[in-house]
Amino acid sequence: MKFRIILEYDPETENYAAYCPELPGCCSAGDTEEEALKNWAEIL
Repeated sequence: MKFRIILEYDPETENYAAYCPELPGCCSAGDTEEEALKNWAEIL
């Protein structure tokens, strides 16, 4: 199954957030884009 993952940078926290609009409430964060995506993969 494929999911659309959105990455957003938050300048206040200096972190990246990764979330999937099709899965409300499921999100991850990291210091880099790669870390946020790695953390997202661990959710699934």
